[in-house]
Amino acid sequence: MTAGAAAPMIRARGLVKEFGSFTAVDGIDVDVMPGEAFGFLGPNGAGKSSTMRMIGCVSPPTAGELTVLGMDPRTHGAAIRARLGVVPQRDTLDEELTVEENIWVYGRYFGIPRAEVRRRAAELLDFAQLADRAGSVVEPLSGGMKRRLTIARGLVNSPSILLLDEPTTGLDPQARHVLWDRLFRLKREGVTLVLTTHYMDEAEQLCDRLVVMDHGRIVAEGSPRSLIAEHSTREVLELRLDTLDHAEHVGAVEGVAERVEVLPDRLLLYVDDGERAQSEVVRRGVEPVSALVRRSTLEDVFLHLTGRTLVD
Repeated sequence: MTAGAAAPMIRARGLVKEFGSFTAVDGIDVDVMPGEAFGFLGPNGAGKSSTMRMIGCVSPPTAGELTVLGMDPRTHGAAIRARLGVVPQRDTLDEELTVEENIWVYGRYFGIPRAEVRRRAAELLDFAQLADRAGSVVEPLSGGMKRRLTIARGLVNSPSILLLDEPTTGLDPQARHVLWDRLFRLKREGVTLVLTTHYMDEAEQLCDRLVVMDHGRIVAEGSPRSLIAEHSTREVLELRLDTLDHAEHVGAVEGVAERVEVLPDRLLLYVDDGERAQSEVVRRGVEPVSALVRRSTLEDVFLHLTGRTLVD
């Protein structure tokens, strides 16, 4: 580290998590810097949640080095947890209490005085756009409201790091965008965000930097833009053909693209100019049922690196 450079908020070297004979996290190296929005991207079972549980000091590492806020979770777990905010994959709200009571009760776990908890709760509910539901019981709230309440609750101790495990799973598009807006605001306020997701659009929207995980290992690291530039092309031409096996048509498009990926329901042609590639495909007599030109995404990066899509 150069003189004057900020120390990482989270630092892992050779981090391993095993469950019996199964290795969930297989020797990863990670640095998360102050004020950064950092993501762990990958499909279910890639090792993302196991990594988050180690960072959150609720699951001890099997091997390797891990420091969070400059401390070792093995010996300073309580001190680290006091400075973390946690948004678990599944909401753990008390649905029989009101919205504001959920924050009050959670704040008392941190020893925050009652009057201060109530003041913070009012601020957090305003931030989460739930002030008008403060006195409502939780049970009938929408999924998006419950997620925003879970985030508000996780901020009651003014954490240095906010851990978000699959923050928008199960939400409709509108609710996801509202949640993203809240997270952007937190990042602007200097909160370090660490999230797991298997949604490539979420990672592209929220993360300054991320690692792509597969089978417990990191297969790529960088900003969303740099990863796409390094591992994919500018555009992708998607062709859906009237066939039971799209692999039969690979020969017909040979040479049109830098690479071709065969999925069960379509061919993906990786090119710099999608419209030009589409014209060439038609000139060769290939007649797709549908054709779509789009920009490359992180899912294309993952497909290139692992041979499979993010959502299995």
